[in-house]
Amino acid sequence: MRLSGADIIVKTLIEQGCDTVFGYPGGQILNVYDSLYTHQNEINHILTAHEQGAAHAADGYARATGKVGVVISTSGPGATNLVTGIATACLDSVPIVAICGNVPTTQIGTDSFQEIDITGVTLPITKHNYFVGRVEELADTIREAFALAASGRPGPVLIDVPKDVQIACCDYEPQPPAKPEPPKAAKEIRIKEAANYINAARRPYIYFGGGMITAGAQEEMLRLADMIDAPIGCSLMGISGIPTDHPRFLGMQGMHGHYASSMAMHHADLIISLGVRFNDRVTGNRHKFATGAKIVHIDVDGSELSKTVNAVCGLRGDVKPTLDALLPLITAGEKPEWRAEVDGFRAGEDEYLDHRAGMTPRNAILTLNRHLGENTAVCTDVGQHQMWAAQNLSFRTPRRFISSGGLGTMGFGFGAAIGAAFGTRERSVLVTGDGSFGMCLQELATAVTYNVPIVILILNNGVLGMVRQWQTLFFNKHYSNTVLNRKTDFPAFARSFGADGETVTTPEELDAALTRAFAAEGPYIVDCHIDKDEFVLPMLPPGGSMDDIIVKAEVEK
Repeated sequence: MRLSGADIIVKTLIEQGCDTVFGYPGGQILNVYDSLYTHQNEINHILTAHEQGAAHAADGYARATGKVGVVISTSGPGATNLVTGIATACLDSVPIVAICGNVPTTQIGTDSFQEIDITGVTLPITKHNYFVGRVEELADTIREAFALAASGRPGPVLIDVPKDVQIACCDYEPQPPAKPEPPKAAKEIRIKEAANYINAARRPYIYFGGGMITAGAQEEMLRLADMIDAPIGCSLMGISGIPTDHPRFLGMQGMHGHYASSMAMHHADLIISLGVRFNDRVTGNRHKFATGAKIVHIDVDGSELSKTVNAVCGLRGDVKPTLDALLPLITAGEKPEWRAEVDGFRAGEDEYLDHRAGMTPRNAILTLNRHLGENTAVCTDVGQHQMWAAQNLSFRTPRRFISSGGLGTMGFGFGAAIGAAFGTRERSVLVTGDGSFGMCLQELATAVTYNVPIVILILNNGVLGMVRQWQTLFFNKHYSNTVLNRKTDFPAFARSFGADGETVTTPEELDAALTRAFAAEGPYIVDCHIDKDEFVLPMLPPGGSMDDIIVKAEVEK
């Protein structure tokens, strides 16, 4: 059949199994929007309040479902407004395809109205990007983009389509959905080498991240842990990868990770790393990181092996087939002395937990926990609330904790929660702070327009909490531009958009408010007031090691 470029874009998206796209129209993408109108019974378009929100929604959709998320924008500022969302997806290895309109090819390079070299702008933050100069290339480019976004280490791909290419016509033949490259195990010689290190270890520790979730290697990882009697910890991106209450799971690693998991990693003699990076938020001072441990690192991206800390055995391969090949080579055996040491770390963690009554951040998150369903996706913004959520939420199903880790994007959570709700067809939750929420609150219009059931829990302390915590600990309490002094009435704000909400100050009020929020048909804001002097602990000081970990705020607040 003969179709216009705009129709080819929409038909190929449908062909690739895309049921929902997020975006915002404009002059250079109007032909695509006209085609979306024609095909509205086959593909759903969600109009967000801002292109950045659309990019985050595509990201949240992808993280919650494992499918490729799609975002569409016009040229110029429409395209540049996607950049933060694309960078967020890039650093967290999330498969999204961004399709941008551009000025006609005859105007490229003339500084035409709303012209921008978006492929040049996004080159460092995409797996690949395309400038499509001929309509005949369009369908195969989209197919290739879908396969590339989902293959190996997932990531964002951008396609820039000039307006005249959208208007031009050519023959179009439907094809089956593109398939990503099949997962491959690491080389056999490396797998045997890894088995030797694992079999020789007396204090093994398993550390996993988002790559383990992407690979679907939960069963294989737990079998390995049982065989070698190893405790398990995860990165921020790994949260929800295995049930939080699994007896081998110690929690999250990192600057604000759980005490038990951090100490177990610090005292291990072998760290088995599965689909995870060793970034600065995990290692602290990398020259002092786990100095008594060897590292066996399995990752689909070979560039991550020995990138920041040296691995004695780096295995480039997909986590699942690599573990499948590794398990038959492992000698099973219990390690009672190591298990007793780990139990001591668990006891130490309980000693340092915040057991105070009243509206503490931990009590707020534990109250939320009681209302969560097994399939409820919880999205966060970035700051203290993010760490409190990561430390205290419980999950049983993968892909149910969605947060910006690598880029640390304030304002990420609301768009992500919208995308997750459309992807899972379930109610989602946004845990945010009054600072982060101010960066994305216009997306309440999107949630109201589409009646998206989202519970929005704002931990409102009136300050930029994480930055203020650093100022308290490391900058002599010089609170430069972190006290917000805002008078925002969030429930009134919700009502002005057509939503609902309420303010709470006690755990009992919060519990009742959440009951109403989870029963609401659309978005519902719960404005939860907490003290501005609350800290996120434990805390690994910047540039420090586990020997420097702060477990109690022994400072005058």
